[in-house]
Amino acid sequence: MATDTLKSKPGASGAPGALRRLLLDNGALTALIVLVIALSALSGDFLTTDNLLNIGVQAAVTAILAFGVTFVIVSAGIDLSVGSVAALSATVLAWSATSHGVPVALAVVMAVATGIVAGLVNGFLIAYGKLPPFIATLAMLSVGRGLALVISQGSPIAFPDSVSHLGDTLGGWLPVPVLVMVLMGLIAAVVLGRTYIGRSMYAIGGNEEAARLSGLRVRKQKLAIYALSGLFAAVAGVVLASRLSSAQPQAADGYELDAIAAVVIGGASLAGGTGKASGTLIGALILAVLRNGLNLLSVSAFWQQVVIGVVIALAVLLDTVRRKAGATAPAAGAGNGNKGRQAATYALAAVVTIAVVGATSFLHSGSPASANPRMGLSLSTLNNPFFVQIRSGAQAEAKKLGVDLTVTDAQNDASQQANQLQNFTSSGLGAIIVNPVDSDAAGNSVKAADKAHIPVIAVDRGVNKATVDTLVASDNVAGGELAAKTIAEKLGGKGRIVILQGQAGTSAARERAAGFARGLKEYPGIQVLAQQPADFDRTKGLDVMSNLLQSHPDVQGVIAANDEMALGAVKALGSKAGRSVQVVGFDGTPDGLTAVKDGTLYASVAQQPSQLGRIAVDNALKAVQGKKVEPTVKVPVKVVTKQNVAGFTG
Repeated sequence: MATDTLKSKPGASGAPGALRRLLLDNGALTALIVLVIALSALSGDFLTTDNLLNIGVQAAVTAILAFGVTFVIVSAGIDLSVGSVAALSATVLAWSATSHGVPVALAVVMAVATGIVAGLVNGFLIAYGKLPPFIATLAMLSVGRGLALVISQGSPIAFPDSVSHLGDTLGGWLPVPVLVMVLMGLIAAVVLGRTYIGRSMYAIGGNEEAARLSGLRVRKQKLAIYALSGLFAAVAGVVLASRLSSAQPQAADGYELDAIAAVVIGGASLAGGTGKASGTLIGALILAVLRNGLNLLSVSAFWQQVVIGVVIALAVLLDTVRRKAGATAPAAGAGNGNKGRQAATYALAAVVTIAVVGATSFLHSGSPASANPRMGLSLSTLNNPFFVQIRSGAQAEAKKLGVDLTVTDAQNDASQQANQLQNFTSSGLGAIIVNPVDSDAAGNSVKAADKAHIPVIAVDRGVNKATVDTLVASDNVAGGELAAKTIAEKLGGKGRIVILQGQAGTSAARERAAGFARGLKEYPGIQVLAQQPADFDRTKGLDVMSNLLQSHPDVQGVIAANDEMALGAVKALGSKAGRSVQVVGFDGTPDGLTAVKDGTLYASVAQQPSQLGRIAVDNALKAVQGKKVEPTVKVPVKVVTKQNVAGFTG
């Protein structure tokens, strides 16, 4: 799908032919119109001012990243590092301004310079080192993310208040991220259409060798192109961190794929030579509208990924159809006639959209509201059995109480969770239940819900810098202390252990690690041989434990920050597990409890996740009904061993 206006083949005449040409020549725009009309018809919550502004905010970061990636793709390159560069730039800003007292203006310059330097390194490796763009930028993806974690020590850093206003609104309604997106889009359009370097991008993408022979300094131009991509990534990182009020070292993970998808959906060719800023903006809006609409329609988080993948595939397929049906695209910098026709096309599209959407709004004007209370539950991830159990407990309680519960999966992405919470707020739900990816990052979204007088219940983790009606949680620190005490007592107060830590930057990983450290202080005879992150993942737990066994074959115990990593360690230990090496996990998941029953896992510190979900829904309903709720509801942790596992229900 492309937004470049093409000269259609001769022979198509009359109104049907003109309509066909209009649709084919503006595929991305057509898709956006169809999506808006369809979602307006399917959901009465979609076509509201608040929700449309939410879509703009949610598209902003992806669009800004994509504008920078457009430069690279037009020149037949690729940039996989923009997400990591965005996180690194934001981390540099927060670290320098808050931890080292650098003036905010200078810190912003340092953040932008970080993005430019990262882009220059990419450009140098590609232009002078002759590395393929895929390899060079893939290396920078890893380097940038690693440096962000090193600088931040794996923990979010509070953002300066003066810069955090970039995540606010003007006049109480117009989001600043949308304004920044529009500004960066205009800059990208000017660079592509009005500057020497823009023309160079099209020339290099069309035929690099011909561009070189015509006298173009291709290598220097590539340096500038990738530097521009780094600059836009830095701006996107600052905007993202401003929304979250903190620089998250794991922020924008995977956003490079969304940025590339937006560029391709918007009509650019991965072979180079074509692409426009307006098309990229439309591509980013399509992704944002799609995610927003699927949230509002309560589509499963897993199916959302399938749908978005299908849309990207269809975008490329329809672009192929469009190119076969039309002629060649006009050269960059085509005359005012083409621009006039393109402007007329956009105006016509706006009129058609408004007319059809206005008609579909009548479908919802007389529809009765649901008699059941409506609630939303945003979980940090559904790729972990612990949170799956929270969902199961919440859904069972909602069904029992007659509550319509919408569940979303943030996939451990604080920005994605902020989008989901915004969608819940604009939908006018009766209550919101949130299991934060990060306690600081959820603050602004919860404040917006508070302002809309929607009760918010936090589950498992608290929310900082905002007010929640109830926190339903177990104490991760206390659980960590219990895990340390359990392993130490099993080893008789003396022994050599290793610790498998959770995903760097997450509050659960930090709190459990703090609990481990606090508990082990009481047992000086316990020697910690190594502490390594395995990201709450069973496969990584297996790999990390296998590596640690090479250097520490005499290990006697393992503490893992969740059962998944513990089960990976059990696999690596083989016959040693439960015999010469004792393993303690965390969470009390079904697989973990089975391993406890079998004796390969000595114990699991169980938080009774299904109870967390059940109690959260119960308190949310009380808050909706105006009943008094306790500010904190503690669900006790419990050490489950072979002796008591039979009576544990979770």
